[in-house]
Amino acid sequence: MKLYWLSSLLAATLLLIPVHSGAQTKAKAKAVASKAKAAAPAKDLGGPGGVIAVNGVRDENLPPPPVGPTPRTPDGKPDLSGVWLNGNYNFANMGVALPLQPWAQQLEAKRRAAQSKDDPEAKCLPTGVPRMTPYPWQIVQSPKVVAILLEGPLHTYRLAYLNRAHPQGEDLEPTWMGDSIAKWEGDTLVIDTIGFNDQTWLNGRGTPHTDKLHVIERYTRPDLGHLDVEVTMEDPGAFTKPHTYKRQHILSETWEIHEFVCNEFNIDADRLVGK
Repeated sequence: MKLYWLSSLLAATLLLIPVHSGAQTKAKAKAVASKAKAAAPAKDLGGPGGVIAVNGVRDENLPPPPVGPTPRTPDGKPDLSGVWLNGNYNFANMGVALPLQPWAQQLEAKRRAAQSKDDPEAKCLPTGVPRMTPYPWQIVQSPKVVAILLEGPLHTYRLAYLNRAHPQGEDLEPTWMGDSIAKWEGDTLVIDTIGFNDQTWLNGRGTPHTDKLHVIERYTRPDLGHLDVEVTMEDPGAFTKPHTYKRQHILSETWEIHEFVCNEFNIDADRLVGK
């Protein structure tokens, strides 16, 4: 009797459940999806993203940059602060072919033939300047110093000091990232870097440089979502003439720089055997 009563109750309940056809179900799902899409927030700009353009060649597989006027600091200077994206592009892209001296061309070719197995970046060493990586990076701006924080592959930083000169003589110690000073030229921040060692590669192709490398970067923020960077490299030890190229980056309003400890799990280093 108890089992009969439960069966009757279940049957009555099933009669109350609406039955939808396949067409009705698809239509309802489509309506729900449309409603969710309309209510969804703006597209997430976090993650690696990519350089929006190198020398005017745009990567179309990128999220749209945020729209708005150029933000400014209380003293009226453009505020370059923010997390900038520079990922989905050819690491070797520095515009046209670099004007290398014969020895530098030969060394680059040798490194490429060895499949870049000796790339310092793959060994968790600093990338140097002006080499970029796929990872986001952040500018923190103050009146006296501009900090550039690099998420990866080595969690490191650069400091560009305003209103001071480069150290001279023995006081200028060669380093991986060099010594950077900065100044404003109108709305453009000019960062001047010298004092490099000769251990870094300029790009993933293995392009070498010497300790005579001199890099000038010109940062301009034309609006909220874009950062234009013009890079000029001079190296009388490796180049036949100065070389200039341009990059354009987009702002992420959602990403925060993460800790990246390259040495912690660098399982690929022992597998880079080349040819």
